[in-house]
Amino acid sequence: MDEEVVTRPVASLRDSIADDLRHQITTGAFKAGERLPSEAQLAVRYTVSTPTLRTALARLQGEGLVEKIHGLGNFVRHHRHPITYLGGADTVTACTALSDPLRVTARATNLWSDDHLTALLNVPPRSPLTEILLVAHEGKVPHSLARVYVPSDLVPPNLTRGVTSPKRVAVSLAKLRPPLAEVQEKVSARLPTQEEATALRISTSLAVLSLTRVATDTTGRVVEVALLLLPGDRANALFTTRAMTEERSEK
Repeated sequence: MDEEVVTRPVASLRDSIADDLRHQITTGAFKAGERLPSEAQLAVRYTVSTPTLRTALARLQGEGLVEKIHGLGNFVRHHRHPITYLGGADTVTACTALSDPLRVTARATNLWSDDHLTALLNVPPRSPLTEILLVAHEGKVPHSLARVYVPSDLVPPNLTRGVTSPKRVAVSLAKLRPPLAEVQEKVSARLPTQEEATALRISTSLAVLSLTRVATDTTGRVVEVALLLLPGDRANALFTTRAMTEERSEK
């Protein structure tokens, strides 16, 4: 009688490999910042194909335990400091939303509005804008990022000279900005693009919070659009609405 060969489903193999690697990471067998064995070595160790091994690693990447650095391999991730974006009626300015306790750099660049920014800022096509790129770092590792777009006539001429601090940018913008009347914030969860994943050194399977902030002044003009990207394993958003009470005098 022929011996029956039982083949384990790929999903089961993926789960067992992920469970074993997760256990080794959480117990310290693989330490934070340590490079894992190569994918070929791990595939041999677990006697699976490389594609199956990669699906197991993708699960750990999605959980924020492992990061894959192009050309270098898979590494155990350091714990990321959690941050909270504060929105709602008392929302912070976009340029200071990611500053404390992280190190944030700001770089301003002049450009022309594309179709997307033209619609968000409600300006004519190819209007002059200034983009302020804010990158938050935890140590040497990128943590989160934001792109702030402001009409060029509301930006001081010296703002585009090199890298500066977010607080300095916020102070500079406040000097030319009219009083704000409304701030709309839209938050959605999605997967990052390959470009975003590379910039933040995260897996394309790790969900991010994508936040669009549109600030309008008392004349109805959009004076700032901010696009924030916060990886879901280290950030959340908090919106507070304070109830207004109206006192009515009896007649």
